[in-house]
Amino acid sequence: MEYMSQEGYDKLVAELQHLTKVELPRVTEAISEARDKGDLSENFEYHAAKREQGRLLGRIRFKQNVLAHARVIDSSRLSADNVQLLSKVKLTNTGNNASMNYTIVSPHEASLKEGKISIKSPIAQALLNKKVGDVVEVRVPAGLLKLRIDNIEL
Repeated sequence: MEYMSQEGYDKLVAELQHLTKVELPRVTEAISEARDKGDLSENFEYHAAKREQGRLLGRIRFKQNVLAHARVIDSSRLSADNVQLLSKVKLTNTGNNASMNYTIVSPHEASLKEGKISIKSPIAQALLNKKVGDVVEVRVPAGLLKLRIDNIEL
């Protein structure tokens, strides 16, 4: 079972619809056109389109599986007392006083560009169930980070 936000669920549904209604028909048409060109044994366009179709069908199956096991979290039932899934956390790196803001999300919603980190990441794992004022140590590839939790919101 995969817990996620309503926003993440809706985004996955939209991606799946785009893949099935736009991308798959485009690839199917490319296969049909390549097949019409004759000998399939040396037809590069046909083999490339078939590879693309296989890749696309794999992505569709993966997204269907994620959605089949997804559970949307009712954010009104969550508390800002401690860090949990969908928490917006303001942190300070005590080593260099750098401030960071992250939202803890499911792995399928993670986007560092948007400040969303996976609940399975080392930082999120260290923060889970901690409260404002707590200092956590996180081992990351760059070394050991000491992070202080300054604020928790939903």
